[in-house]
Amino acid sequence: MRLDKFLKTSRIIKRRIVAKSIADQGRILVNGNVAKSSTDIKSNDKLVIKFGNKTLTLQVNQLFETTKKAEADRMYTVLDEQYERDFSNE
Repeated sequence: MRLDKFLKTSRIIKRRIVAKSIADQGRILVNGNVAKSSTDIKSNDKLVIKFGNKTLTLQVNQLFETTKKAEADRMYTVLDEQYERDFSNE
């Protein structure tokens, strides 16, 4: 399954075009390598996604072509979630 489709189907990112944009900016690593939106995702892959001030690390569990909202979180396990502090206002 393509990376951008996985991110949308799993509801990590709500829109596929946004997932494609983030991936193509080099803000997603798959198994330690910079990934493009077309990168093939498989079970047990490790993803690191950099959103603004948040970095999300997750493990792919299962791949589904479509999911209901209640089942989407079965597709992955969050391993780590880190936030960068903003020191500019201190």
